[in-house]
Amino acid sequence: MAGKLANFLHSIYPRAFYKVAIWILTSVLSFAALVMPIALRPSSFAFSVGTVSTQDITAPYNYTYTSEVLTQKARDAAAAEVGTVYLPSDPTITRTQIDNLHIAINYITSVRSDTYAASQQKLADLSSLKSVQFSQAIAESVLALTESRWEAVQQESLSVLEQSMRKTIRDYQVQDIRNSIPTLINFSFPDDQAKIVVALVSPFVIANSLYSSEQTDLARQAAMNAVPPMTKSYAYGQSIINRGQVITPEQFEALNVFGLITPSNRSQELIAAGALTLILAIFVLLYFRYRSATLGNNLRHVTVLAITMLVFLYGARLLIPNRAIMPYFYPLPAFALIVGTLVNFEASLVLTIVLSILAAFEVPYALNVVLFYAISSLIGLLVLGKGKRITHFLLAGLTIALSGSLVIVAYRLTDTGTDFVGLVTLISVAFLNGLLSASAALLIQFILSQALGLTSALNLIELSRPDNPLQQYLLQNAPGTYQHSLQVANLAEQAAEVIGADPLLSRAGALYHDAGKAMNPQFFVENQVPGKVDPHDSIDPIITASTIISHVSDGVALASKYRMPPRIKDFIREHHGTMITKYPYSKAIENAKGIADKVDIELFRYPGPRPRSKETAILMLADRCEATARAELPKDDESLKQIIKNVIEDCLKEGQLDQTNLTFKDLSRIEESFLKTLQNAYHPRIKYPEIKLAQPKAEPALADEKVKIK
Repeated sequence: MAGKLANFLHSIYPRAFYKVAIWILTSVLSFAALVMPIALRPSSFAFSVGTVSTQDITAPYNYTYTSEVLTQKARDAAAAEVGTVYLPSDPTITRTQIDNLHIAINYITSVRSDTYAASQQKLADLSSLKSVQFSQAIAESVLALTESRWEAVQQESLSVLEQSMRKTIRDYQVQDIRNSIPTLINFSFPDDQAKIVVALVSPFVIANSLYSSEQTDLARQAAMNAVPPMTKSYAYGQSIINRGQVITPEQFEALNVFGLITPSNRSQELIAAGALTLILAIFVLLYFRYRSATLGNNLRHVTVLAITMLVFLYGARLLIPNRAIMPYFYPLPAFALIVGTLVNFEASLVLTIVLSILAAFEVPYALNVVLFYAISSLIGLLVLGKGKRITHFLLAGLTIALSGSLVIVAYRLTDTGTDFVGLVTLISVAFLNGLLSASAALLIQFILSQALGLTSALNLIELSRPDNPLQQYLLQNAPGTYQHSLQVANLAEQAAEVIGADPLLSRAGALYHDAGKAMNPQFFVENQVPGKVDPHDSIDPIITASTIISHVSDGVALASKYRMPPRIKDFIREHHGTMITKYPYSKAIENAKGIADKVDIELFRYPGPRPRSKETAILMLADRCEATARAELPKDDESLKQIIKNVIEDCLKEGQLDQTNLTFKDLSRIEESFLKTLQNAYHPRIKYPEIKLAQPKAEPALADEKVKIK
């Protein structure tokens, strides 16, 4: 179904179908250029931390970046230096422990005073005390104490515990405090009773300054926050990793920063490339849709634009990625100069901007590179103009170099990643870019114009030279037609200039439009000698018409033989459009005794096509105006003006100008231009009077002597 629809559309609108097909194909191939791994220097590698590098990788350009890896290392080191944070000593803990000691002492006292329990039972009761664990010997000593000594042990234990707990005790200091308890006991105590005090007090010595995880985390976070971000700098060509090295997190980060790591999921890259390609494709479509006159119906131009743009885009994606100097050396401005000379300024302007954006996609300093390409290309294009001389190309190259250098200075002078040597290097490369772009444009546009039959200003100037072989052939075989072509060329060139058409193309086309007459020159009035018999008088009007009409096909054949561009052939085919050869047609009507129905008018009609451009339309009007003016020899300007007006009205009435973009304003200007040019060609001349002498002037005597010349 889709194929049938495509064929249907193609049959109805072949040119529109072709343009849309080229637009779609170019858009798809442009997207492919952005996402395909075609760069000579790979843009990314499938590496990860801990893998071994398979090649040496260097920094593709100067760059300083904030290293997350180095920053985290510095922050971890700062956090490690922060000790644990403890809360101030809590007196509540001391009071609680003293109360717990009181409870333990009271329990021991009750066990000692139990008169009904035997010694073994009392020892068993003491061992059941959870807060204090006595050894067998100390438990027996506790039971053996007198009441007065037990009272003294109680008081000393409470005093020692209070002294110990008055200090700030942290978890890692508890054992040290317990070890220092013997030094706090009154030295008057016997050794066995001192051991009882140590056994009673030690379990109740605990930390009263507790560890705070929250405060510790806050302190460590504050220390980490105080560490400034760490930066890492690489110079162009500096080694990031060598072949055979195990990739560290720091090296992996550097590779990632430079965009040298292939993402596991390329969906974001594909979406980004697709979005850019789509918006630029829509821009191009809308622009040429509403500015259709920019390309007209010339499918050859459309094809050349697409191919040339893709060649330059793929060249950029092949050479530019991961290089610091190459983006400024790649001669992308040559594209603007080529399109400007082979197609037109407007198409070059639009597509150069599009190409600059696509070429700089995901390139470091992308905005800088886009402006470098776009500004230098457009300024060079303006300076080149039509490119009529080789010196214009050289001047355009110099302008590209200067404007590109200024863009580099504007954007890289204040860049901390570009030192003085780097700036000088980039400026030098920009100058080479200008010269290379101009040279490449001059060479490529010449090759394309010869190979594809396109017309550039240089090519048209070459075709307009009088020593061109086809012009010489026309001059030698049909001198009258040659002179007629010169007059028509002057008319067409001046008229094209005033309406903004291509004057060079108009002149070149006019010089060759009647080249076919050189095949049968005697059949055309401008080549006939006055007084001789007109060959048409004795020939059937149909044969006469066929002979006259054949000068179009003969001209196309000669143009092919002499390798004329297709655009020149258009002038030969279209300069008569589908008009009627009036002289043989009127003679045929006369032979038919005025009955038009007996004459097949189509036998007297030129095959066409009708003019399809402003330039060929101007030629049709100029050809008829010059021929009519030469035949009628108008006596005054008013008569000449009426001839021009009649020619234009006839062409309009017969629809010969329907396929051109000429406006009534254009036709008015063409009329004024024709009038001015023809006035100069057919202005009245003074008839010089004959000189009559009263007496004949004596003839000088001839002398044999030599005449001395002073």
